[in-house]
Amino acid sequence: MNKDRILIVDYEKDMRDFLEIMLRKEGYEVVCASSAMAALKYYCENNFNLVITDIRMPEMQGLEFLKALKAIDQDALVIMITAYASVDTAIEAMKNGAYDYFTKPFKVDEIKLNIKKALRLRRLEKENILLKKDLKTKYGFGNLIGASPKMTGLYGLIMSVLNTRTNVFISGESGTGKELVARAIHFESDRKEKPFVAINCGAIPENLLESELFGHVKGAFTGAVANREGLAEQADGGTLFLDEITELPLQLQVKLLRFIQERNFRMVGGTSDISVDIRLIAASNRNVENEVRAGRFREDLFYRLNVIRISLPPLRERKEDIPALSRHFMEKYCNNLGKNLIGISEQVLKFLVDYDYPGNVRELENIIERAVTLETSNTITSENLPESIRGVKSSRGLPGGSIPEELDFLPEVHMDGVDLEKKIEEFEKAIIKDALKKSGGVKKKAAELLGLSFRSMRYKLSKYDIFED
Repeated sequence: MNKDRILIVDYEKDMRDFLEIMLRKEGYEVVCASSAMAALKYYCENNFNLVITDIRMPEMQGLEFLKALKAIDQDALVIMITAYASVDTAIEAMKNGAYDYFTKPFKVDEIKLNIKKALRLRRLEKENILLKKDLKTKYGFGNLIGASPKMTGLYGLIMSVLNTRTNVFISGESGTGKELVARAIHFESDRKEKPFVAINCGAIPENLLESELFGHVKGAFTGAVANREGLAEQADGGTLFLDEITELPLQLQVKLLRFIQERNFRMVGGTSDISVDIRLIAASNRNVENEVRAGRFREDLFYRLNVIRISLPPLRERKEDIPALSRHFMEKYCNNLGKNLIGISEQVLKFLVDYDYPGNVRELENIIERAVTLETSNTITSENLPESIRGVKSSRGLPGGSIPEELDFLPEVHMDGVDLEKKIEEFEKAIIKDALKKSGGVKKKAAELLGLSFRSMRYKLSKYDIFED
C-alpha cells in the first residue's frame, strides 16, 4: 500500500527525531533534512506529499525556503512551525502558500489531525483535477469524430457559440450524437467547472416532469414529504440540456417559455421565484417545424430555443467518417474489455461503409462493441458482424433493412397529382407494422428499432388505429 511521504526540515536534531518517530508511528514515510538547502535537494530528487519546516534556520530562513519550494512546485503542501510566534510571520507564511502554521510547543494531537486534513484535502484536489480531465476527455471536442465536410463545418459552428449564453437547438436523427455535442459545448466552454445537467423529456412520466425540472416544496402533492431541488436549480452556473424537447406536454411548454424569458421559476407548490444562471441547450430527433405546424409544439417556444441551430447529419450522409469512427470504437471497447485487437479487415470496412445505419453512430458503436466482444483473432473479421450488414448495400434506413412489400413501389404521378401527406402516412404506418412484426409485437422494442420514444410510439399507434385494423 502506498504511504504518504513527509519531508521534515529543522535545524534542531531533537525536534527532527521527535517528529520522525511520531509520524512513523502514524504510518507515514519520513525523510529528515537539517537545512533548507538539503531539503530543496531532497524535494527535487524525490516525491513528497507534505513538507513540515521550521521558520528559523541558518543559511536560509523558513519563509525563504517556502518561496523557493513554491518556485519549484507551486502545489507543494507545507506546514510551518516555530518557537518564535508572531502574527506578522504567520500572515506572511500563509500569503506565500503555507497550508498551516504551528507554534512550539504544539499539541501533538492537533498537529496529527491537521496533517491528516492537509493530506486528505490534497488527495481530493488531485482527484478533482483528474476527474475534470477525464470528463473533458470523455465529453470534449475530441470525441466528435470525423473529418468530412459536414463535420468540419459543424466544428466551426460549435466553436463560435462555446462561450456565449445563447440558446442552442440541436436537431438530428436518433443516434447521431446530439447529447455528445451538447456535452462538448459545455465541457469546452467557460462553464466547464459548473454542472452539466441533462433531462430526457420523453423518458419521465408527464405528471412528474414539472417537479423533476423545477423541484417541489414539502406538501405540494401526495408523496412530497420534503423540499426537493429541481434540475434547473442544480444546473445553476452551468448547462441545462433538454433532450427530446418535443415530448414536453403543452402545459409545461408554457412554463418553460416563461423560464427561458425570465431565467427564473417557481417550485411546484412554491410561492417565490428562484433565479438561475444557465446555458440552455435543447434537442429533438423530430422535425420541429412539422410539430409546430401540427400544433403539438408552441411556435413562440421554438423561436426562443432555436437561436443557434446545429443540425447533425445522419451517418449515411458522411460515410467517409465510418473508418475513423469504427477504429475509435474498436480502441474504446478493447480498453473496456481488456482485448488487444490491432485493426479491422478491409472486407469488414467495406461492409460497414456500404451499410446505411438507421440507428446512426449509436448503431455503428453497438456493431463494433459486438464484434470486439466476439472476436478471437487480432483483427475484426466479417464473421462477427450482424447478418443484416454482411453483403447489404442499402437498407434504406428501415427495420431489418427492408421495405414492407405493400409499399415497395413509387406512386405513379397523374395529371391530378399525388396526395403526398396520405402517401407518407401510409408509408409510416407500414413501417410501424413492420417494426412490430420484427419485435414480436413488443411495442417498446419496436420503438427502439424506429428510434422513437415510447410516448411517440403510443401516439402513432393511436393515430393510425393500428390495433383496430
